[in-house]
Amino acid sequence: MQVAEGIGFIDLRSVVNNHEMIFRPTVIWDDTDVILIDTGYPGQLEAISENVAKLSKGRVTKIIITHQDYDHLGSLFEVINGYEQKIEVYAHELTKPYIQGEKKLIKTGVTVSGIQVDHTLTNGQILPFCGGISVIFTPGHTPDHISLYHHATKTLISGDALTADQGQLHYPNPIYTLDMEQAKQSISRFLDYEIDKVICFHGGICKDHVKGNISALAEGK
Repeated sequence: MQVAEGIGFIDLRSVVNNHEMIFRPTVIWDDTDVILIDTGYPGQLEAISENVAKLSKGRVTKIIITHQDYDHLGSLFEVINGYEQKIEVYAHELTKPYIQGEKKLIKTGVTVSGIQVDHTLTNGQILPFCGGISVIFTPGHTPDHISLYHHATKTLISGDALTADQGQLHYPNPIYTLDMEQAKQSISRFLDYEIDKVICFHGGICKDHVKGNISALAEGK
């Protein structure tokens, strides 16, 4: 039996420019679905499968991609083709052509092995899975970036709209953010949600003083 409306993240490790990097895709599950949010760099199928099974006691049924960066969709092709059952893919309409191999990724110029996007997402949409998941359009890091809010656990999955370091929230990394001012403006959209914790793809989970930290970042402090 799966645990109803659970949420967690997994640590994926990749060597990038001779440095080991840790990425943290989120897993949300209930008795019907296991939803993976982002997939890391290529080569992560085994790690994803093992860790998803440990967390949820199930197999991935849906994948949501937050944006078109390679460290977020790099293992998508492998995961989609590594399971026997159909996995539905969700992404913002601006992300869709990058996932489907119709456009080169903005930052790397890579064209990925195309995967069909089954459902496109829009700002404010609420997905009726695992207690409800709201889509929050948060451009800036990339033009297509979305974050997600899990209603049942009051958890924000920020993607790269926020980063974390030792439990403290920060702005996205300016080196990899295409429009920093827009990224800062997007943070204000989180103020509409009652957030108890935040899972950042870079940095993991933040639980302390979350509302105050988000407010300060939205105000530019």
